Amino acid sequence: MKKDKSEMEDELRAEYDLKSLQVRKLGSGRKSFGGTTVRLEADVAEIFPSADAVNEALRFLIRVMRDHQAIAPIAQVNTSLEPTDESPQS
Repeated sequence: MKKDKSEMEDELRAEYDLKSLQVRKLGSGRKSFGGTTVRLEADVAEIFPSADAVNEALRFLIRVMRDHQAIAPIAQVNTSLEPTDESPQS
């Protein structure tokens, strides 16, 4: 028993071309979309409302670390106990 062509036609419009649809895998086997995925622990993830907030916090931390590294060699303190020529003598 074959179905009539009228029974097989659906109500979708012609612009809905279902042949060009692609199914995207979910989970670890899916394709990467050019970015790196980082998994946050639950306690960290609850602090940040979005990925943009995480990126902003990490960029701030990077700037602080770079600034600190630039200042660190200049701010070395003389820790020796021997008197120097600059120390006042009594």
